[in-house]
Amino acid sequence: QVQLVESGGGLVQAGGSLRLSCAASTNIFTINAWDWYFQAPGKQRELVAGITRDGSTNYPDSVKGRFTISRDNGKNTVRLDMNSLKPEDTGVYFCHAEGWYGSRWFNRWGQGTQVTVSS
Repeated sequence: QVQLVESGGGLVQAGGSLRLSCAASTNIFTINAWDWYFQAPGKQRELVAGITRDGSTNYPDSVKGRFTISRDNGKNTVRLDMNSLKPEDTGVYFCHAEGWYGSRWFNRWGQGTQVTVSS
């Protein structure tokens, strides 16, 4: 069955940069849309970036101009490049994908990766 595996989290200083990656376990899962979600301590999970298979992107105002999402359809991977990081960006980041697994429609969540931004 399809699994999403995340990597790239860690500790960075305010104003620094970090790159997160997420990979599907099989190319049989044809992904139509990737998303990155962020969950700060004590808050609900929120969308911070989305991209469709054709490359259309979506960002909320809170990260627009600082975060960039990209994907490699052939490798079934997605990347989130984060710049000008702030302490408020501290929390857990989850990747999410939806698409076709064989002839069936599925969606999956990554396990989450911790990002800590120090002041």
